[in-house]
Amino acid sequence: MEFARILTRTQVIFLLFATISLTVHGGRHLHHWEYFDYCAISCRAHSASLTDFGGVGDGTTSNTKAFQTAIDYLSRFESDGGSMLFVPPGKWLTGSFNLTSHFTLYLHKDAVLLATQEESEWAVIEPLPSFGHGRDTEGGRYISLIFGTNLTDVVITVFTVVCFFSYEKGYLSDFQGIMEPLMVRNIQISNLTLVNSPSWHVHPVYSSNVIIQGLTILAPVKIPNTDGINPDSCTNTRIEDCYIVSGDDCIAVKSGWDEYGIAFGMPTRQLVIRRLTCISPSSAVIALGSEMSGGIQDVRAEDILAINSESGVRIKTAVGRGGYVKDIYVRGMTMKTMKWAFWMTGNYGSHADNNYDPNALPIIQNINYRDMIAENVTMAAKLEGIPAKKVPWNCTDIEGISSGVVPQPCDKLPDHGSGHVAACDFPTESLPIDNLEVQTCSYRRKYTLDNGVLKHWYLEMVQK
Repeated sequence: MEFARILTRTQVIFLLFATISLTVHGGRHLHHWEYFDYCAISCRAHSASLTDFGGVGDGTTSNTKAFQTAIDYLSRFESDGGSMLFVPPGKWLTGSFNLTSHFTLYLHKDAVLLATQEESEWAVIEPLPSFGHGRDTEGGRYISLIFGTNLTDVVITVFTVVCFFSYEKGYLSDFQGIMEPLMVRNIQISNLTLVNSPSWHVHPVYSSNVIIQGLTILAPVKIPNTDGINPDSCTNTRIEDCYIVSGDDCIAVKSGWDEYGIAFGMPTRQLVIRRLTCISPSSAVIALGSEMSGGIQDVRAEDILAINSESGVRIKTAVGRGGYVKDIYVRGMTMKTMKWAFWMTGNYGSHADNNYDPNALPIIQNINYRDMIAENVTMAAKLEGIPAKKVPWNCTDIEGISSGVVPQPCDKLPDHGSGHVAACDFPTESLPIDNLEVQTCSYRRKYTLDNGVLKHWYLEMVQK
């Protein structure tokens, strides 16, 4: 019952668009006018429908060529007010396709994207430079379903993506998930339902000014590597109002792997996470790492609900990672049925290759948690350091107080009791991503049905 109430409450946030339909009868012809609104970082002056380019929404016809042809055509309007590709109701089977700048992909609320399992419809691209020769397999990797690189001003909103993959057969084993915007500036991904990606669902990489809002992500809880949202070497990112069920981390913050991430040197910083609900029985609600060699800094997470998950916040590092995790602020996290509220690991995972530097040790600094509520939690914290020879514990270069810690950790951390513990910091100033404004985009769609068959349609932006 608690789960159902939470799901219902979370789903309300996805109704951020409005649709009004009018119908006029003219003999056997039915003329329809449909008005719809949505909020976005940019509205578009030009538009087209996928059906203009041969799209067929019957669930079995491939639309890979139709999507790419439509987007290539609309790219000519990049400097003329931008463009929107409208996908009408239907089930649209497709392989991967590439986006363009100053572009909106808008799917009708009754439109569903289905990811094809035809291997020929998935291009193979080079590994990310910050990950070396490849993360899961050596060499190339399959492109994500929705991909784009070196773009500006992209909006993806209001639709459902369903991926029907055979997990048992390991089909497309190095598939890169549903979305991987690469080197994109100003991107909004909002009001989507993403289901059953065999790998990371949303993976923005080397991008800035990223808004991810109102996502429902559903993956089998027993299938690993199905992370929800993984910002990777990104600056100025906001993730909010999301509901994630995953067999891996709900959100995993990354910035490169071992010597490749160190050399690439692009941290993830200025990240806001708020109003997140997560169910992940075998992983973390928010993970920092383990591929964090470029650094992670200035993360602010608040108003988080964790249910039946392994850990609330987990820092994952290892010898050879280098990099840093610092200035992390978490407040207002409610945890129900957990193993650990906080888990820090210093010996996590494998390496990109044998050329990593064993002297490249990660730096963990300024980690703050406050207003944490835990119910049915096995342990408040699990701290695992970097494996080494036994060394004496010297309590130096440290200040603060403790509360009920047994055994007493250090003379410099006297036990003052719970009533004297000062609250951890949480920054009061906003990050730049909170100042990125959105606007209401209004459109009118006119279409004609002839004995139930779509004959003509027209879409235009409505000025308000």
